[in-house]
Amino acid sequence: MNETREFDVVVWGATGFTGSLVAKYLLDAYGAAGSVRWALAARDEEKLMGLKESLGAGAASLATILADSNDESSLDALARRTRVVLTTVGPYAKYGSKLVSACVRNATHYCDLAGEAQWIQKMIDEHHDAAAASGARIVHCCGFDSVPSDMSVWYLQQQAKARHGNYCRSITMLVKAMKGGASGGTFASMLNIIRESRADRSIARALANPYTLNPPGEREGPERRDQKSAELHDASGYWTAPFVMAGINTRVVRRSHALQGYPYGREFRYHEAVVAGRGAAGRVKANMLTAGIGAFVAAAAFDLSRSALERFVLPAPGEGPDEEARENGFFDLRTWGVLADGTVIRGKTTGDRDPGYGSTSKMLSECAVCLAKDELPSPGGILTPAVAMGDALLSRLQQSAGLTFDVLDHSA
Repeated sequence: MNETREFDVVVWGATGFTGSLVAKYLLDAYGAAGSVRWALAARDEEKLMGLKESLGAGAASLATILADSNDESSLDALARRTRVVLTTVGPYAKYGSKLVSACVRNATHYCDLAGEAQWIQKMIDEHHDAAAASGARIVHCCGFDSVPSDMSVWYLQQQAKARHGNYCRSITMLVKAMKGGASGGTFASMLNIIRESRADRSIARALANPYTLNPPGEREGPERRDQKSAELHDASGYWTAPFVMAGINTRVVRRSHALQGYPYGREFRYHEAVVAGRGAAGRVKANMLTAGIGAFVAAAAFDLSRSALERFVLPAPGEGPDEEARENGFFDLRTWGVLADGTVIRGKTTGDRDPGYGSTSKMLSECAVCLAKDELPSPGGILTPAVAMGDALLSRLQQSAGLTFDVLDHSA
């Protein structure tokens, strides 16, 4: 990649809710004229100037760039000026495709917050080979979906190999605790996925396939559909409910495994769920959580009820939790890995802000800086966080983004 580019990172969609959080984080962590050369980009100049003013005097020297998601020439011009484009502009199936194309054409690295498996599969099929040829690392899912999942598996497998000489043949990730709100942008992406799958059954089939993000020709394996009901996790004794993000997280983990050449074995399995509790009370709660998810999906599946959700229930795009909610949020994830001989290794991953925004804005920012500044051995292509950045990202997440990764003994 051309080392003389004007910027290391350009934040595209900087004036949106998450984009402004990313801008604030980068300003606080790296300054406006420090070791990372970065700029703000959006389509509305007035909003960009308003964002700079809201960030304070320290942001006065930040460069701004105007572009349009539907104007390929403006996206090419943006991509040519920077080593990495960080984008928060979703739903990505609506607004992201031309930007990915521009980054691939111009050998520019890219990271986003997409959780839309049907769109990511399209990007893989259309651009992976060209990105590999140009050297552009295109990395989707760089927020709460799916950095903690992808990096927790990466970390636990490294620990299993170092401590026991072999990798885990299966890993289960359980959401033990989580606090934080969701924004209108997140719900907009979820509703768009449901809308597209209702309109096109091929999209519905792709979303249902556990291996939909694997390379073409490698989209089959031993896994079945994601958890749909209350289930007992035998190793922990917890009753569990379906995890709404499992549909993207598990597929990212499987793509990481495939891109590495299946080091954990072709029969490797990965599963995610939410802890409801133990005993009869845990079972009741797991069933209640499952029913709540089912009711939301059912309401979102039909035009009339979906419109009512958008109008009266869900936050609008551009809205999200306030600063107090972001600061007081957190997440606590537990991983259970099982080796071929039955040995169990347990991991814990935590984040110190609400997962969807406070923590996500830090994770996404550090992914962009990692792609721009760190010496990475990965090739170009449509990659995952673990495959693109690996140990370099693991270090950044722990040093700067408020995440922890640990191995637990049996008493923890």
